[in-house]
Amino acid sequence: MLQEIIDKEIKTAMLARNNVRLRGLRAIKAAILLARTEKGVSEDLTEEVEVKVLQRLAKQRKESAEIFKTQNREDLFAIEIEELEVIEEFLPKQMAREEVAAIIKQAIASTGATSVKDMGKVMGIANKELAGKTDGKTISEIVKELLS
Repeated sequence: MLQEIIDKEIKTAMLARNNVRLRGLRAIKAAILLARTEKGVSEDLTEEVEVKVLQRLAKQRKESAEIFKTQNREDLFAIEIEELEVIEEFLPKQMAREEVAAIIKQAIASTGATSVKDMGKVMGIANKELAGKTDGKTISEIVKELLS
């Protein structure tokens, strides 16, 4: 379980006095605990749910970093990027754009999609197949490109 790994990593970061890593790990732990309380105390989180939680955290950090960059807040931008790097360590390896495009082409062929109007059908199949392997924004961009 991810929770146990995070707890060990927090202890290691505390002993090493690595505040940057500790901050990122604590954010992960808080998000997992929050997800666990949403589901109910008796239920354990599945690996799939844990990955979704981490993806949500990573997305939040990326969006915040972009905002801070545009506002010339380099201090806050650096904090978000540092936390993002820690979060990404625990995410599954993301697929390359070319690999994602190949899977989406298969989804387009299987649905018979011909235009952007059919994007919903393709997105449904692509999201199921690519869950945890890439983000929804990338999937959406590639589907639009291929159906245009």
